[in-house]
Amino acid sequence: MSRADFVFTRLQYESGDWNIVDLRMPSNLLDSLVAYTTLAIAPQEVSVPLASREIMDAGFCYLSGHKLVQFTDRERQNFEAYVRRGGFVFVDDCNHDIDGLFAKSFEAQMAAIFGADALKKIPDDHPLYRAFFVFDHGPPTTSFELNGWGDDLVHDYLKGIEINGRLAVVYSNKDYGCEWDYDFRNKRFLAEDNTKFGVNLAVYAMTA
Repeated sequence: MSRADFVFTRLQYESGDWNIVDLRMPSNLLDSLVAYTTLAIAPQEVSVPLASREIMDAGFCYLSGHKLVQFTDRERQNFEAYVRRGGFVFVDDCNHDIDGLFAKSFEAQMAAIFGADALKKIPDDHPLYRAFFVFDHGPPTTSFELNGWGDDLVHDYLKGIEINGRLAVVYSNKDYGCEWDYDFRNKRFLAEDNTKFGVNLAVYAMTA
């Protein structure tokens, strides 16, 4: 049996509600990767405890939730070790705000691990926005932002942490997880497939 190029790995962490968010999103994104790319795609997501060494085998990890992010010592050690050895983590705040519990606590965790200035604005001309599809104006806006949910702001940039010149952590307040949380068969009703930016995230993680 051939090994998949891409496996969607959801990170389990003890403090959060990772297991109840964006449940249909992974299959939707996997469908897009099959449709648009030539990567060999594992057909289902896998969930891996952040405290487990299994995380070191993942090429792409997803971390999300609504609640407090308070890593255990082992989770903190594994998160740092994983990204420093070339891993990629896409982190998405389901509350889509900048002052909520998830946002403040996750950013505090990153500051504790990588330093207070580690999370930086990702410029619109970053290769991430051209990894597969072209997004000339940076990250696409979500319907949750346009509907005035969360903090009533449209977040016109994402943040990230670079390790040795490579983007290793991408952090979003835009709630892409909920934006892409629908049955993939419903894409035919959309004027534009809104999961295309997810394809960029996956391709960047696999090729950068």
